[in-house]
Amino acid sequence: MYSKDEAKRIRQAFWTALGQYMGLHASAEGQKVNWINYKTGLKHLYFRMEAGSREATISIEIAHPDEGIRALMFEQFLSFRSLLHGMLGEEWNWIQEHTDEYGKTTARISQTISGVSVFNQADWPQLISFFKPRMLTLDEFWTDAQYSFDLFK
Repeated sequence: MYSKDEAKRIRQAFWTALGQYMGLHASAEGQKVNWINYKTGLKHLYFRMEAGSREATISIEIAHPDEGIRALMFEQFLSFRSLLHGMLGEEWNWIQEHTDEYGKTTARISQTISGVSVFNQADWPQLISFFKPRMLTLDEFWTDAQYSFDLFK
């Protein structure tokens, strides 16, 4: 078990390492991008990467406070489901009403890998191998799909 400060340091070291590794890759449009804090350009829409002590998750999170708008955004993503899964080469989990650890309701499209820990440096290559291709593919997907979401700006 790690102290709060030690756990924070380890998590920070992982995200720094992932950011440096991902920084070698340009976006689908050839631009430099902050992969760890990816900007979709749409308020309340996030591409999230989370790594904990037992699993890691990458997700598209729709966090609009208006339930109706959040549902419309989720439906818009559903229209791209086949394309997204085809690009990723795998099926993701689609949850229209997801409650996060703080009690906030979001919509979430995600993929999770179990049996890995951000606190075990030996797992870092596996975590990076999990996040990297999916984040690059989400960027490629978003390069084309983002214009279909302009009505939510």
